[in-house]
Amino acid sequence: MNQLSHRQATLRLRLTHPDGTPIAGAPVQADQTSHQFLFGCGAFDTVAMMKTADERRRAFLGERMEKWLGLFNYGTLPFYWGCYEPEEGKPAYPETMAAAKWLRERGVQVKGHPLCWHTACAPWLMAYDNAEILRRQLERIHRDVTAYKGVIDMWDVINEVVIMPVFDKYDNAITRICKELGRIRLVKEVFAAAKESNPDATLLINDFNTSVSYEILLEGLLEAGVPISAIGIQSHQHQGYWGMEKLCDVLERFSRFGLPIHFTENTLISGDIMPGHIVDLNDWQVDSWPSTPEGEERQAREISEMYTVLFSHPLVEAITTWDFNDGCWLKAPSGFVHEDNTLKPSYTALQHLIHGAWETHETLHTDGDGRLTLTGFKGSYTLTTAQGKAHVTLTDSKDETVTVCVQ
Repeated sequence: MNQLSHRQATLRLRLTHPDGTPIAGAPVQADQTSHQFLFGCGAFDTVAMMKTADERRRAFLGERMEKWLGLFNYGTLPFYWGCYEPEEGKPAYPETMAAAKWLRERGVQVKGHPLCWHTACAPWLMAYDNAEILRRQLERIHRDVTAYKGVIDMWDVINEVVIMPVFDKYDNAITRICKELGRIRLVKEVFAAAKESNPDATLLINDFNTSVSYEILLEGLLEAGVPISAIGIQSHQHQGYWGMEKLCDVLERFSRFGLPIHFTENTLISGDIMPGHIVDLNDWQVDSWPSTPEGEERQAREISEMYTVLFSHPLVEAITTWDFNDGCWLKAPSGFVHEDNTLKPSYTALQHLIHGAWETHETLHTDGDGRLTLTGFKGSYTLTTAQGKAHVTLTDSKDETVTVCVQ
């Protein structure tokens, strides 16, 4: 049995000349140009690239993003309120919109992360009472989801709700209102604001907590009618690879909701593993965290295995690795490239899957009436003949024949 049959589709085609006559008995090269599946990565460097006035820095980031585009069709951009709008009324809209458009022009789907979170929240919110904090949070969602509609149509609406009302590292505005309203009401409010602002958007809830607590929260939210499009699962593995057992357990438990699953923040490192006694990963503060040759080979193996398991699962729609390059969050060796943009083995390993084993390139032939059947991985294709080119999209298999003009 083909474990990837759900990732593939079949399309019957009839190729014609512009005058409607068939392209009969001709070879046709079918080349997949993009995937329906969302292979993603953090794309924060695009914002920095748009903002910097340093031409050398811009060129360096441009080189990095060209390598990024060699793997991915899906990018996450930062909307942490405290960073996006450090001064009230002055959001980082110009550079963020420019970054989003730069990605979209290159065929990349974009997600904003996050609209509501207790960490990295705007400190100026603390001057207001809870009712005003909630009002401004909902106003912020309406403003940003509306402003980016058509460019960013996917959002992590709220982040890490399981811990939100009991978060005690420092006082913050969002924990305050979550304590008062409760998890379900707050989530319902922020999702309603996002849905109202862009009814067609894909709206995620996102959490690092993969315990039964997240399952219970999801049950309550769905019973309350919250319009969750997909379940976001973080998988930062600084303390070691989850392994097949945990990975399959998480997939089985969260599949029962019948919703699409997105692995939203994946990290596998290529250096020494963070000690297991660390409870909050942010508590691991080091001067440097080098990548090692042995760690790089391990990272490549683990990424290949994890992506293969997730790509094989019918409910998984997206995988986002959090850091493209080393030295980002916690200075971890977590990227597909080193800090100087040189490739790591994990880059090549994933490239061999996304643009090798999981990508369709095939030479076909039309019959006497210009007909052929294309079977391949879901996504966009270019069909090339001696007469010219045509473009088709494989989504779900169809019984009817689609006529395509080649020119």
